[in-house]
Amino acid sequence: MTAPKLFLSYAWSTAEHDQWVINLATELVQSGVDVKLDKWDLREGHDAVAFMEQMVTDPSISKVVIVSDQTYASKADRRTGGVGTETQIISKEVYERTTQDKFVVVLAERDGEGKPYLPTYYKSRIYIDLSEADAYAVNFEQLLRWAFGKPIHVRPELGKPPAFLDEESSFSLGTSALARRVIDALRNDKGYARGALDEYLTTFAQHIERLRITPKAGELDDQIVGAIESFLPARNEFLQVLGTLTQYGRAGEAGSVLHRFIESLLPYYAQAQDQRSWDPHEFDHFKFIVHELFLYCVASLVRHGDYASANHLMTQPYYLAHNAQRGRGAAEHFSAIRQYLRSLEIRNRRLNLRRLSLRADLLEQRSKTTGIPFRYIMQADFICFMRASLTGADLYDGWWPETLVYANYGYGPFEEFARAASKTHLARVLPLLGVSSLEPIQAKLQDFQRDPNALPRWEHAGINPAAMLGFKELGTQP
Repeated sequence: MTAPKLFLSYAWSTAEHDQWVINLATELVQSGVDVKLDKWDLREGHDAVAFMEQMVTDPSISKVVIVSDQTYASKADRRTGGVGTETQIISKEVYERTTQDKFVVVLAERDGEGKPYLPTYYKSRIYIDLSEADAYAVNFEQLLRWAFGKPIHVRPELGKPPAFLDEESSFSLGTSALARRVIDALRNDKGYARGALDEYLTTFAQHIERLRITPKAGELDDQIVGAIESFLPARNEFLQVLGTLTQYGRAGEAGSVLHRFIESLLPYYAQAQDQRSWDPHEFDHFKFIVHELFLYCVASLVRHGDYASANHLMTQPYYLAHNAQRGRGAAEHFSAIRQYLRSLEIRNRRLNLRRLSLRADLLEQRSKTTGIPFRYIMQADFICFMRASLTGADLYDGWWPETLVYANYGYGPFEEFARAASKTHLARVLPLLGVSSLEPIQAKLQDFQRDPNALPRWEHAGINPAAMLGFKELGTQP
């Protein structure tokens, strides 16, 4: 598939907005779009206005994204500055070509009443809304589909069965309506919000059974990766619900709800009750999916400051009925959520990919359309690793931090621990690690120094927990 050339038009306003635009451009490039952006392509001595005019009129530029915030809308309407020059060209194209698909507005900001900031000439047209974090993943997918000319809804050929009936692309949890109901109820603090959330999560957990695979001709790892990929829309839907829950829910209440939800998914790590034969690796996609969902739960809760709920997910044991039926311990530490995926190791060798961790690669690639920067997933992974280490689990029975293969010895402190230079914030963060003071952390770091084998390694790559904690600075400020 040829990479579309796309120009990002925006107004210089604040440093925060400029960075938002750069982040959007970066996500598009990482998703295969050839983005032209002044920050990358305009150099000292170049004519900024001429550059923008060229980008808008250049026939090789197939798509133009107009990032509209208050500043852009105001300048476009007043025809001032470079935005005004662009507007004169763009508005003429938009008005004269009623079926044009070269230009689209991406909404970056709304006013105090929730109304979109849009140029007057565009107000009757459909825009893509990236102004709300909880809808970012779904709407970014819409932007990508527009850029590649691959819309979600395509008119089928007469007589051809709809695509959703095809066996290879038919996976659906059937929870979309329930998700919309939960999001609306949480945002508007409706009395049935908790019941709607329970119904959504219960249905989600029950219907994930539809992902169960039966080994067939071909490579099992292909089936595993295919099932993981087919789950992506359902995962994005869950992240919308999760984002709304952590943003609008009451602090401390999400932990027990999400704990029960994760617990309800763990039986998928083993064969179904009526299953008579199975491959030991045919459940690896379930293990990947639940591990990924757990990381996002911890990341989202921590990011929104609901430390009590995040702590609950790592404190309360997880009941596994199939363990009890086999005479094993039925209550498991949270580290049981992350389990080894043999199928991905087989795939790495079979295809000679030479990756340090295919699992980490998948987690990193799948994070790009979520609106949640990957560093927050890495931070959650690191918190889980330190929590397991500090509460008595060794490296192999504890939590292996898959995503930290993307870190290295020089990786500095994660955001929560950088903030924990403040004694006030440190008091909030310490319970996430299962401790009440710095002494156990210091002792564990000393253990790591004495026994480097207690730290995860990927060939020659390793991590430095003291640096990731910013340990020397913890609690040094009021």
